[in-house]
Amino acid sequence: MGKLLTHARLAWENHRHKNTSGISRNCRHNGYLPAFQNRLTGETRMSTFADGSPASVHLLDGLPNHWVVSRDDDNHVLAVLDTVVSGFVRDGEFFTRDEITQRGS
Repeated sequence: MGKLLTHARLAWENHRHKNTSGISRNCRHNGYLPAFQNRLTGETRMSTFADGSPASVHLLDGLPNHWVVSRDDDNHVLAVLDTVVSGFVRDGEFFTRDEITQRGS
């Protein structure tokens, strides 16, 4: 599909969408919560901390082990499958950052 999803990629996405509703702080007031979706399987996961508690931004540490490609020596996720994309969930529906931006939500 493309490049692995890493912290650097998430930072690039935030920069790309910085003045749009495609970042957490600009869309959470409309009920959108940060999430990830595996485009190959359709599986969606909310963004969480490693302990499973909800995160207000996109974090890799809470993603399922079967999505993880690499970890550092402290067991933090460095990269996940290239089929995983970041986005947002509202009312059970997943939206990519581009879809949110196009909606103007």
